[in-house]
Parts: sequence; structure tokens; C-alpha cells
Amino acid sequence: MLDRVDVHCIWVSEAVLQLLPDPLPDTPGGEVVTVPGMGVFCDNAMDLVMEHWPKPGKDKKTQYVKSAMKDLNRFGLVGTHAAGVTPMDLKIFEELATGADWSVRVYAMLECEKRNTFCPDQAVKISREDGLLSVRSVKLFADGALGSWGSALIDPYTDHPWTSGSLLINASTLSGLTLAWALEGFQVNIHAIGDLANRLAIDSISSALDILCPNLSQHDCQTLHRFRIEHAQIIHQDDQKRIHEMGIIPSIQPTHATSDMGYAEVRLGKKRTSEEAYRMRSLLPVNPVLGSDFPVEPPDPFQGIFAAITRRSPQTGLDADGGHHGWYMHEALTLEEALRGFTAGPAHGAFLDGKAGMIEVGAYADWVVLDKPLEDMEVDDLRALHVKETWVAGRMVYGQ
Repeated sequence: MLDRVDVHCIWVSEAVLQLLPDPLPDTPGGEVVTVPGMGVFCDNAMDLVMEHWPKPGKDKKTQYVKSAMKDLNRFGLVGTHAAGVTPMDLKIFEELATGADWSVRVYAMLECEKRNTFCPDQAVKISREDGLLSVRSVKLFADGALGSWGSALIDPYTDHPWTSGSLLINASTLSGLTLAWALEGFQVNIHAIGDLANRLAIDSISSALDILCPNLSQHDCQTLHRFRIEHAQIIHQDDQKRIHEMGIIPSIQPTHATSDMGYAEVRLGKKRTSEEAYRMRSLLPVNPVLGSDFPVEPPDPFQGIFAAITRRSPQTGLDADGGHHGWYMHEALTLEEALRGFTAGPAHGAFLDGKAGMIEVGAYADWVVLDKPLEDMEVDDLRALHVKETWVAGRMVYGQ
């Protein structure tokens, strides 16, 4: 089995196909590619294969987490938002968080064993005094990914006019789950890439806010619950206004723009790309969370900062045309804005204001050591910046 880089499609061998039922059952929110032949499964259709996939056990998962944390520290990361942790995996996190190998602050989003469901009997909230592990949010999924034509669009794809993508969940179920989890006291974070998926995510949040705070404005209610849209990649202009009015937090990965820029305009057309896609500056007033979406993208935050301020690829240093002008530069950020998005932004999105994302008295003792201040570096040096030291909770967890 091979994963697509965005983990929204898989490609399997003939031997795996022999394990599956014949004929295959219909799978809402999923696609089985049959031309030129069988073997590719996308989004919800991947479940047909994953039932047979030999899953790693506790020991192997523990090894994965320890290895990943060392890598993240090497890139200067002191904290991460783990976007989708099952109750079983959360138990591994709880055990590891008490030991010396746990070297990254983790804000984990709970995901039921069956995606896009309600499992309050398995849901636990965790808020350790040392702040090394926190659970108070859940992850829901509205659609697939742009690269595999799976992100749900209002209008058809420009290059595949026979499809508008896939909703992984219908609108009423998404709205019901959003409210149900919010009533349980969980922040709800919804994966939404296409403009239809973003619209439905905003609809669900809007409905929940009205019920959660009948005596408050939606904006004031949102300050309490901090609903998030994960990725928020393609947003209709009408819905961008609604995000601003409600104060919904967009969680944006700047390197998605530079990884997708080679084909995004082919998928969406020039007008939709210029007005809706990969907003950063347009969403700055609502305090976005900036991150990487690793392992889909490299975890290096400095590559993300480079992408945010130049709108050029951190790998090549070039834009979509092979130049140095930047891709849709009207959405670029300044260095200070990008740095805030990777520090104070995630802190706010994780209810850690005053504790993380800053160096102040009373905040966590987390910092990185660089050769020189970021503002003194040439912008292209950010692409290959090496961290000298990383400190978490007053302990050096990485040093060259």
C-alpha cells in the first residue's frame, strides 16, 4: 500500500484487492478509482482497505512518538497540535508524558476510533499542571484534499468539470456533531479545504454558537469556545466575511500554498484562486494559527515562515512560474506577522494565552537558540536555518 502525500488516497496491489469484497459496497464520501484499473481508494473508501491493514502495536507506536519528538526538537519545535488522536493512542500519550522522552508540548485533538462520530464515553479531558499534554478539543473532517480532487467545492473543478469533490460527512451530521461535542465542553476543529466544506463548517459553527450562547453575540460566544477550521484553504468571499464577523480561528499551513501552487490554479481557475484560495493576510485580523501539517509537509517552522512571507517554495526558493516574485503576494505576511502566527497564534488556538508562544515572566520556559536574530537574516537563509538549541520546560532537549 502506498499513501498519497496528503493521506487522502491510497494505492494498493492486486494481492490487497483480493482481500476485499466483490462487488465493493458503495461508500458515501469516498471514491474507488476504476479507470484505467482498480487499486486506488480515496477518502472514506480507504476504510475498505484499512480494515485489513496490519496496524502497529503499542510498542511500535511508542517508538514512533519518541523518534518524532526528537526530530521536532531538532527543528526548534517546543509544541505541536496533534490533529486527530484516538482514545487508544491518547493512553500511550498519557504514559509517555510522565517520562524524560516526552520533549514536546502536545495539544491533542481527540478523534473517535470511527471518524466523524460522537464518542463521549471514550472522551477524556487532560490538563496537566506542567502543560506538557492537554486535551480539550476534537477533530472532525468535512472533505478531502485538493490534489486528489477530493476537496468539496461549490462549483465544479476547472480541470475536472464533472466533479465538485467529496463531502466526507453530510451537512446535518456535521452540524449535529459540532454542537454535541461543544456541549460536552470540547473545542471543535473542523478539517475543511474546499469552499463548500468551509461554508458548511461555518454554518455548523454558526448554528452551535446560537445555541451555546443565546444571550451573547456570535463573536462573544466564539471568544469562549474558539472553534477552528483546519486548513481553511479555499473560502468563498461571502464566507470570509462570516469568519471575520464571528471571529472563527483559521488554522493555516503556509507551505500548503507553495506546495500546491503548481496545480492549484489549474484545479480552481484564476478567479477562484485569486479571490478564495490560500488566504493569509486576508485572515490576519482573526488571529490565525500557523503550522506545518506534518507529516504531509515538512515540520520545519522556518520553512513555513519563509513560505508565508515570500509565497515561494522553501525547497527551491522559486514561485509557480520559476521566478522570485512570489505567488499571489497580496496574501503574503511580514516576518513579524508570520512569527506571531507560529507562536502566539497557536497559543491562542490552544487556550494557552500568556503561557506559550512568548517569553515572559509566568510563561512556560520554552525557547530556541539561533545563530542570530531572524530579522538580521537574509530571507532565503530561513529555508535552511539550523537551530542551535531547543529548550522545553527549562530543559535543553536538543543541542548541536
